[in-house]
Amino acid sequence: MAGQGSGGNVIAAVCNFFIPGLGHLVQGRILGALFFFIVVGVCYALAATVILTILFGPLGVIFHIWSIISAARYRGRETL
Repeated sequence: MAGQGSGGNVIAAVCNFFIPGLGHLVQGRILGALFFFIVVGVCYALAATVILTILFGPLGVIFHIWSIISAARYRGRETL
């Protein structure tokens, strides 16, 4: 990736909008992709059980937005 704000980061952020973690996978960050995919998926699944919606609904949204911002702000490896 060229750096923050590059076209690759925009594509990664859009990918994360639809599937959390997909943008990180596009950037080659496998652990970040697994983390956000699992955490957001579990939060949304628990929010689907009406009883836990109040806690896990907003928490899932927060992690989802965090994954989008994380992909958009990724700078890549800094070389000297």
